[in-house]
Formats: sequence, structure tokens, C-alpha cells
Amino acid sequence: MRFLKFFENAPFRLYLGIALVALFVLVGVILPWFAPSDPLTWYTAPRNQNPSATYLLGTTSLGQDIFWLLTWALRNSLILGLTVAFFSTVIGVFLGLAAGYAGGWVDRVLSFLMDALLCIPTLPILILMAALFGGQLALPIIGIALALFNWPYPARQVRAVALTMREREFINVAWFSGESSVRILVRHIFPYIAGWSAANFINTVLVGISTESALAVIGLSSAQQATLGTMIYWAINYQALLAERYIWVGAPVVAIVLMFIGLFLVSSGLSMQSAARRMSV
Repeated sequence: MRFLKFFENAPFRLYLGIALVALFVLVGVILPWFAPSDPLTWYTAPRNQNPSATYLLGTTSLGQDIFWLLTWALRNSLILGLTVAFFSTVIGVFLGLAAGYAGGWVDRVLSFLMDALLCIPTLPILILMAALFGGQLALPIIGIALALFNWPYPARQVRAVALTMREREFINVAWFSGESSVRILVRHIFPYIAGWSAANFINTVLVGISTESALAVIGLSSAQQATLGTMIYWAINYQALLAERYIWVGAPVVAIVLMFIGLFLVSSGLSMQSAARRMSV
């Protein structure tokens, strides 16, 4: 009931964003299980077919069904983005709460780590890693690197909230009542940042997908896995624009744009709803 109550009087953009995200979950998570064959395999369909009832988005010059290839690309991109967002948010929120509430040397050490990682540009490091790994990075390595460099962002924000919250009167009452530090963090402080954490989670999904897509387009992501970025890479590599196969390169681009719009609407809608609820309390 609490979860449903949160969405009472939610802004329209939140519902619109949820609808778009649900559409991408349907296309990228459920539909790939119904693919008639592996869309990565070449020449499983006639080459250069226009959209039709049989091939909804046509086929590539490599004999791949673009629609089913897109579903697989969406699935892998979503898995990467969600995995990066989950670990970044969980680690960031946990360490941010620990640093802000504990203070002292714990805060100094964790703040130093946050500041050090925030100063390092992620994309150049990934390009350097790709060079070290022979020109292409596997998706798990990209995910680990992105999680490593993205947890300081939520940690910094959560630390600032925890620093101010620990001075509140009700936190002191809870502490003098004998409640443990973990219980105080979970029960009294975390609810104030739960909505923001959800918005940050969604923003990190965008970061994960966009960074991998950028690497893939320049040929530094794993070409063995179908992602939205590798779809664009193969379309460019096989002269899709010159051959006027616009759907081949346009489908992943449109998918990325619509996915970003949907996730942005959910993120901003959650932020607005959380702010409205805090003001009404």
C-alpha cells in the first residue's frame, strides 16, 4: 500500500515515462525469447529486404532480421545499464550513509576515495582499457569499470544528507533510546533519500547505456554481443547509409533516443514526486 500511495497525484510525466520504459522492457526482455533463430547469425534471412509482414523492419546486408536483432540489442543494453545502476547506487548509498553518519576518519577516508574517483574521466579510461585488452572490451569489464567510477556520485549526495540528518533532534532521540546505528540509518535517514536514490538509479542506467554505445560506435566494445551501440557500429561498418538501409542504422538510434526520454521522464517524475511528498510532511 505504501508503494501505491507514493504514486498518488504523481505528475503526468512519470506515468508517460513508465509507459515508455514498460514498452522497452516488453521489447527487450520478453520478445527475445520468441526469436525464431539467433539474429546474430548471418544469412538466416534474405539480404536487404524492405519492411514487410515477414520482416517487420527489413533485413541487413548480412541477412539478419533487424527487428529481432534490435530486441537482442535492447536486452543486452538494458542488462548492462541496470547492472551498472544497481551496483553503483547500492554501493554509493551505503558508503555515503556510512561516511555522513559516522564522521571522523571513516568520513575522511571515504570522502578522499569519492573525490579521487570523481576526478578521473570515465570514457578516456575505458578507451585506454580497450587498447590494453586488444581493441575491444567485453561487456562485463565495461560494467565493472562503470560501476567503479559511478558510485561516488550518489555517495557524495547521500553523505551530505546524512551529515545534516544526524544533527536532527529525532535522530538524537533514536540514538539515546538505544537504537543501533544500522537501524537509525535504515529506518530514519534512508526514507528521506529513497526517492532521490531511485532517480539516481535511473540516471545511472542512462550513463551505462550511453557510455557503452559510445565505445561500440568507435569499435571499442565487444562486437560479439548485440547492443544498441554495436548495431550502429555494424551498420556504419557495412555502409548502411550509402546503401540506403536507413532502418538498419536508424532503429537503434531511435530506440536509444526514446529510451533516454522514457528514463528521463521517470527520473524527473520521481524527483518531483519525492519533493512534493517531503513538502507535504
